[in-house]
Amino acid sequence: MGYFQDTGVLLLYCMTALFWISADRKFIFALLYALVLLCGEYVLEHRMTKILGCVAFVGTSILIPELVVFYPVMGYALLKEKSRVAALTSMITGGVILTENTYLQNGMLLNVAFGCLLAVLLERKTKKYDKLDREFRKTIDDGEEKTLLLAEKNRALIEKQNYEIYAATLRERNRIAREIHDNVGHVLSRTILLTGAAKALNKDQNLEPILDGLDDSLNSAMDSIRSSVHDLHDEAVNLQESIKGIIRDFKYCEVELKYDMSNKVTSNVKYCLIGIVKEALSNVMKYSGATYVKITVREHPALYQLCVEDNGHGCADNMNKTTGIGLKNMQERVSTLNGTLRIESEKGFRIFVVIPKEMQ
Repeated sequence: MGYFQDTGVLLLYCMTALFWISADRKFIFALLYALVLLCGEYVLEHRMTKILGCVAFVGTSILIPELVVFYPVMGYALLKEKSRVAALTSMITGGVILTENTYLQNGMLLNVAFGCLLAVLLERKTKKYDKLDREFRKTIDDGEEKTLLLAEKNRALIEKQNYEIYAATLRERNRIAREIHDNVGHVLSRTILLTGAAKALNKDQNLEPILDGLDDSLNSAMDSIRSSVHDLHDEAVNLQESIKGIIRDFKYCEVELKYDMSNKVTSNVKYCLIGIVKEALSNVMKYSGATYVKITVREHPALYQLCVEDNGHGCADNMNKTTGIGLKNMQERVSTLNGTLRIESEKGFRIFVVIPKEMQ
């Protein structure tokens, strides 16, 4: 925008030459030539092409002296391209042309000289403005980038905190389950045994209903505690940590894990995926001959996805003959959850599992 403002001011200033010369065809040609030069300087990208255009303008002014009137515009274009030597040479050439053409000397020399000075001032003003504008935009971009980085760090920190809370919750559930099992469960078991012994030794028929009721109550309490302990333990299974533990124990080859699952995964899905990962790595070690295994566990809006693939030679026939039970167990686990299991062995070995969410 500054380019058009400056060149517009210079063109209007150059038009003041009409006070000294008439607006004949040569002057109109010079005006149109100056407009073409300005448009070319704005559209063209190659610097040398722009400078050659200005040189051609100076050369044409030797044949058409009226072009000297628009030298301030041409000088501004050269200054924009940081070609100060060419601009100075052009101004000297213009002065020589004005000196040799007496009909242009009446006030034109001073007019063109002042116009060239105005071009220098406008170019420096626009240059400073552009520099400040770039610095301003850079400051805004840097601030926006820092804001995005801070937002990303905050998001990662929140996710880490949520995961730590989740892991602490699982550990506490495991601790509670162990406490109930080790303390309350053992006390109830001992009490049930003592009640059974009391019933066996009892000779009083009046106490028999009381002992029977006590035995039923203790057994009911034991069943409730056992169910609660199992539920706590099932909910406390950390799928990501469980798979990482399996990978740590797998020393046969390198394993890469890509995990993208939320914490809200049902226990039956967790046990299914853990069992399939164990069986898949066992088959890789026994039959695949791979040097690299990639495990991808991902949650989509409508389904869970597990993919285990390696760079081995494939072993579908041997596995069907010798480890059919393992593959059958995989299929049964997935079928129980209404999922699908696909096995490929053309290039390495690949197990692809999809479990729909709505069935869980």
